Amino acid sequence: MIAAALRGFTVIVTKSTVPVGTGDEVERIVARVNPGAEFCVVSNPEFLREGAAVEDFRHPDRIVIGAEDMRARVVMDKVYAPLQLRDEQVLFTGRRTAEVIKCASNAYLAMKVSFINEIADLCEKAGGDVLDVAKAIGLDPRIGPDYLEPGPGFGGSCLPKDTLALLKTAQDHDVSLRLVEATVAVNEARKRAMGRRVIAACGGSVRGKTIAVLGLTFKAGTDDMREAPSLAIIRTLLDFGARVRVYDPVGMPSARKLVSDVEFAADAYAAVRDSDCAVVVTGWNEFRLLDLARLGASMRSALLVDLRNLFAAEEAERAGFVYSGIGRGLPAKERRQLDAAE
Repeated sequence: MIAAALRGFTVIVTKSTVPVGTGDEVERIVARVNPGAEFCVVSNPEFLREGAAVEDFRHPDRIVIGAEDMRARVVMDKVYAPLQLRDEQVLFTGRRTAEVIKCASNAYLAMKVSFINEIADLCEKAGGDVLDVAKAIGLDPRIGPDYLEPGPGFGGSCLPKDTLALLKTAQDHDVSLRLVEATVAVNEARKRAMGRRVIAACGGSVRGKTIAVLGLTFKAGTDDMREAPSLAIIRTLLDFGARVRVYDPVGMPSARKLVSDVEFAADAYAAVRDSDCAVVVTGWNEFRLLDLARLGASMRSALLVDLRNLFAAEEAERAGFVYSGIGRGLPAKERRQLDAAE
């Protein structure tokens, strides 16, 4: 459709993350459909974060433009002129290079997430505090603090998809990306392990117990349920006989399409009422502001499994909770239960 409509020199831009070589294929298709067309295919991957897309577009940290034709570079310069970017923020590359950049960027971020989650596991067994470890690591300017927050694993539409896309490209070119392969494997195992962690915190069994899941989306600030860790956690709890009640500030409509056999609560307090355990899965600020004393008083058993480390252990314990965070060191009894579950 685009190919047939081309008149004069035209720049065709791909913004979405695409497999390496997609621009070449688009070029071949257009040339076949409209042999006389004068055009250039440009790869201009977006680096927008879900929940912060407008801000990221207005104030990008970098713009990557992959083009083989100098005329296309001139056009793209004009497109971004209103943003008044510094020269060093705009990187012109070859088209295939730009396609690699996007997938490689997200694969590296995913690797940081899986890395800090494994360090959290080490801290629990060896007796360390992963939050202090992450802070110290992040103060190194060669590393930086972003994506060093331990939790239940990464999800969403970008990191899982782009790591797999990079692996597929590597496979197509007979290259082994062992670090990326390990990143994907660690994350999948992580999401499955979080359900077992809840079971261990509940004494080794959740059969007949009511578990309140607070947060469903893959991260705060979005309603995106794609590859959300909550899905694996809920599935594990249901498989082991738990009754599951859930709440998310914005993700409920999306979750209803994906999750069955659970009760949807009107708010966090309704979710935990008469429950045996509350599990924080998504780091919504709304949850940080919860009245923990009120929360615990309404529960059958004041047990809080905080998979996002939203609360300080001392704060939760003062409110009457038995508290379990991520990478903060586990009580001996819970460690034995978790070892048995694994």
